[in-house]
Amino acid sequence: MTAAAPEPSASPQSSAQVPAQFSEYVDVHAMPRVLGRLLRLALRHPWRCAAAVACALGAAVFNLVMPRLLGQAVDQAGHPGGATLADAGQALTWTALLIVAACAMRGTLTGLQGYCGETLSQRVAYDLRLAFFDKLQQLSFGYHDRIHTGDLIARGMLDLEGVRAFFEFGVLRAITLALLLGVGSWRLLSVDASLGVLALSFVPFVLAIAAGAAVRLRASWQRLQKMMAELTLRMEENLQGVRVVRAFHSSLAELARFDEISRRALRLSNARITERMGSISLMTFFYYVSLALVLWVGGRRVATGELTVGALTEFLTFITILQQPLRQVGMVVNSSARATGSGARLFEVLDAVPEIADRPGAAHLPAGPKTLRFENVGFRYVEGGREVLRDVSFTVAPGQVLGIVGAPGSGKSTIAHLVSRFYDAGSGRVTLGGRDVRDVSLASLRRDVALVQQENFLFDTSVHDNVAYASPDASAATVTAAAGIAQIHDHVARLPHGYATRVGERGAALSGGQRQRMTIARALVGDPSVVVLDDSTAAIDPVTEARVREALREACRDAATVIIAHRLGALRHADHIIVLDGGAIVERGDHASLLAAGGRYAELWALQHRTARDGLDGARNDRRYDRKYDRQHDGAPEMDEPLAGVGT
Repeated sequence: MTAAAPEPSASPQSSAQVPAQFSEYVDVHAMPRVLGRLLRLALRHPWRCAAAVACALGAAVFNLVMPRLLGQAVDQAGHPGGATLADAGQALTWTALLIVAACAMRGTLTGLQGYCGETLSQRVAYDLRLAFFDKLQQLSFGYHDRIHTGDLIARGMLDLEGVRAFFEFGVLRAITLALLLGVGSWRLLSVDASLGVLALSFVPFVLAIAAGAAVRLRASWQRLQKMMAELTLRMEENLQGVRVVRAFHSSLAELARFDEISRRALRLSNARITERMGSISLMTFFYYVSLALVLWVGGRRVATGELTVGALTEFLTFITILQQPLRQVGMVVNSSARATGSGARLFEVLDAVPEIADRPGAAHLPAGPKTLRFENVGFRYVEGGREVLRDVSFTVAPGQVLGIVGAPGSGKSTIAHLVSRFYDAGSGRVTLGGRDVRDVSLASLRRDVALVQQENFLFDTSVHDNVAYASPDASAATVTAAAGIAQIHDHVARLPHGYATRVGERGAALSGGQRQRMTIARALVGDPSVVVLDDSTAAIDPVTEARVREALREACRDAATVIIAHRLGALRHADHIIVLDGGAIVERGDHASLLAAGGRYAELWALQHRTARDGLDGARNDRRYDRKYDRQHDGAPEMDEPLAGVGT
């Protein structure tokens, strides 16, 4: 399911301008734009918005009715006037019933306001979450190269939660407070202007204190979030590297580092508590000062007959009702500030334009075998940076195998990335079936190209789901056949639940070679027309690798195959081999012709065979020593005979 992305900004920021993960400052100039855009997202759900606002207004209205009804009840109880006691009692009964009804309605509408606000905020969060995840799938690898994964996760979780809370704790509470303060102030000032000013005298102080405390607490909260992020990173690194920590006996040192950050977080948390308690105490002080002034002045006026006891009760009740919403001004300010920063970071990702995307009118590649061709391709990962590939040209027809060798950093993996169009060539072009890969749809291109990368990543799900990842509807027979080609079927068959066995986080239940073979099987399920193996058998033992190569040769007889390898023995049967050095092709030919040429390939071949021979000699000597040691301790005579079956 693909969510509709939120409306684009008028001037989307560049994807390269990425702020720090947490900012202690609020961009006041961006606040109207970001908050306005968030409100427009909420208006996509008009009925939910209308219900939430109506409930907030209704709850505020019944809050305003309460002081008037209580004042009326006090006057009816204390000053029946010319009315009989029975009439006064009846009037008081009706007023009491109205008070009960008003309280019930206020409670009901307040509960509905919370429910509607929460459902609205969750709905907006749902839309944003899907749009954010969908955009992450579209953004190019160049974008992900620049942005830390942890930062993107923080945006999709912490920042999204900050935006979600804005609707309930910011918008609706601001509406309630504005109505209470506006209508209530008008009512008090119309009854007695001077007493109304005294009753409202605490309002500006509370507003200033709450707003100032919110800004300071937000800054300290952001610093605390940084520390918590440090703690999370430290814990994650220790869990991932627990074997290294134990092996080097560094548990105490790691604990000391963790404790240092924890103590700083504790001190900051205590400072936040002090700040919050101080602001609450100040707000309470000004509230009681205002209350005392109203009681003193109002009491004198009641005594002189200028004011009724009911009117004074109305003033006191309104002050009491207004106290709690005013204290929430800090919450409104904080949620608005947080939503501004969080929303800006979310929209920065949502507005980013993918560098690799389908061109208008991009065609779909037809099924069937295709020829892969590089035509004078040049490439740089960063504009103005080092040229990774220079004037690279080659052709791989269906059924042919191209081998690529070269020193680390020579551009081998870059070729694999260009085939799948993870990046676009800077110069020249890459074609598949005679079409420039930039002119075909990404979906059809990546359906046709199976790339087995150096990193053999597996998902924490079953073996079947991992192998059938590219084709979720693949049958069990198809998955089993692919696993057989990759020489992993026999191992899977011995697992407790066969192909239903979970492989664990990143395939932790499997060895490195087994993970590599499973990724090879995953690449073969979709019947691709191009297969690129990027050093994908490095962790497989030579015997199994030979079986995998043989099975691949048969399975990919109609596919154009590119094999990137460090072990040159894996390329002896390749139709063509190119040798890269510094991003350029310095040699090309088949295995025999390259050996005969005596160039770079021949040097690499001789070096690998010399290393293998030295290792074999070392193994032979070790085995001789072991046999000599065993005979000494068994009481047998020493024998220094050559080992059968071992040659150079």
